[in-house]
Amino acid sequence: MDKKIGFIGCGNMGKAILGGLISSGLVPAGNIWIYTPSPDKVQALCEEYGINPAQSAQEVAQIADIVFGAVKPNIMLKVLSEVNSDLNKDTVIISIAAGITLETLAKVLGHDRKIIRAMPNTPALVNAGMTSVTPNALVTPEDVADAVSIFRSFGQAEVVSEAMIHPVVGVSGSAPAYVFMFIEAMADAAVLGGMPRKQAYQFAAQAVMGSAKMVLETGTHPGELKDMVCSPGGTTIEAVKVLEERGFRAAVMEAMVKCMAKSELLGKS
Repeated sequence: MDKKIGFIGCGNMGKAILGGLISSGLVPAGNIWIYTPSPDKVQALCEEYGINPAQSAQEVAQIADIVFGAVKPNIMLKVLSEVNSDLNKDTVIISIAAGITLETLAKVLGHDRKIIRAMPNTPALVNAGMTSVTPNALVTPEDVADAVSIFRSFGQAEVVSEAMIHPVVGVSGSAPAYVFMFIEAMADAAVLGGMPRKQAYQFAAQAVMGSAKMVLETGTHPGELKDMVCSPGGTTIEAVKVLEERGFRAAVMEAMVKCMAKSELLGKS
């Protein structure tokens, strides 16, 4: 990709994006600029990745074709307002701040700006992220393709409408927390059965990762894959029976409904 990429802020998620870009070779390190208020952090990132330091957020805005707003949501609008006049006409601004709508971003940047709202999740930190990409009407198909390519450099990415942001929060943004709880619970049971804890986490986590990979790579319905494991009168169907009796699927669905409702409420506020 022959574009200049700029980062304003670079927390964990910003660093995941930066690392994905570099490791995939999608963007040369010499085409990336970064600014954070901490000179030591800028220096460390530049030494680690071979990228360019910027002296200010305004400098990033002036140089980059694609600018990532990678600061905390509570200061995102302030930071963008401060660099708005330095952005080029065709610059694409990508916000990864949760809860900030395209309309709110446009009120700060102007309704003539190309803006993308993106929502990666924490597995991006291990190159296994899932990111939603939501462009406004001014973003061109080429710009969208570039954004999707960037996010696919450290996982998977799909274009979604802004109306689907709340389901994205429930099924992707917040979902790692539910999965971590499931892994922890399975490991606790294995420990109860006598397995050393470190080994229990390894078995549980690998089972979850492998199962997810089967869903993605086979295209087979999860219910059918579940049935393949459930031998008549066997151990698995016994466990499935208990999960059904305890309302496992209903609990997951209700948790996600609450999560989506909270996301919608935060978006309005």
